[in-house]
Amino acid sequence: MRRMRMTRVAFQGERGAYSEEAIQQHFGSDVECVPCRRFEDIFDAVESGSSDFGMQPVENSTAGSINQAYDLLLEHDLRICGEVILRVRHALLGLAGVSIDEVRRVRSHPQALAQCQRYLNGHGWTVETAYDTAGSARDLQAAPERDVAVIASRLAGEVYGLDELDYPIEDVANNYTRFFVLAREDPPKAEPSKTSVVFSARHVPGALYRCMGEFATRGINLTKIESRPRRDKLWHYVFYLDFEGHAQDPQCADALAGLLQSASFVKVLGSYEAAVTPEE
Repeated sequence: MRRMRMTRVAFQGERGAYSEEAIQQHFGSDVECVPCRRFEDIFDAVESGSSDFGMQPVENSTAGSINQAYDLLLEHDLRICGEVILRVRHALLGLAGVSIDEVRRVRSHPQALAQCQRYLNGHGWTVETAYDTAGSARDLQAAPERDVAVIASRLAGEVYGLDELDYPIEDVANNYTRFFVLAREDPPKAEPSKTSVVFSARHVPGALYRCMGEFATRGINLTKIESRPRRDKLWHYVFYLDFEGHAQDPQCADALAGLLQSASFVKVLGSYEAAVTPEE
């Protein structure tokens, strides 16, 4: 009897990355997590079929949006089939048997370092950047240095056999990262739903006002709007928009039809089940 293949989910980073925590939160532990070097590799893995889904971070509650993620959503034809909101708790990890008093240098991804800046300044440690939080944990295991600690997830400490020197160490308690679950097909309709679109307003006075009016006049709540420069037109912009409701809902469908008439182009990125923010 042939054994069924496990669901494969691509993510950026090394084993133990926060994206892997997001995968476990959304899918459970019975999946195969596929590490990728770059965000582009997540999209390529899902498009090629080598992975069934991708877990793409798109914004952090303290550091803001991840612009590259939004650019890739425009460039590729994958669908957003879900979202995950992960409570990010940073741990200070060191080699087994090392005490926090021996630490002189701390390594991690620049965003993780920024999210722990007050904590790091309070200890006076030298900060060193790495390309990935979990990658810094992996590298410390591979090349041990007793005076070095890393900032990563508790999962990374478990994966690479590092001791937890302090936890949690982030400066802001309300530290959440939002992820999009990417797939080749749309998911079944769910409630409550959220829809993500990208559009470009015509380059005339009042164009963006008319686009937004398609939602306002129908009482549709917008949960996010973000502008990004268009790469193919100088000083023109695209707008990423999230709103409550499913693209198939009558009011939402009418709003999108109106948006098509008001905008120069519209791309629906996906309608998916809205995630609930985890409690502290």
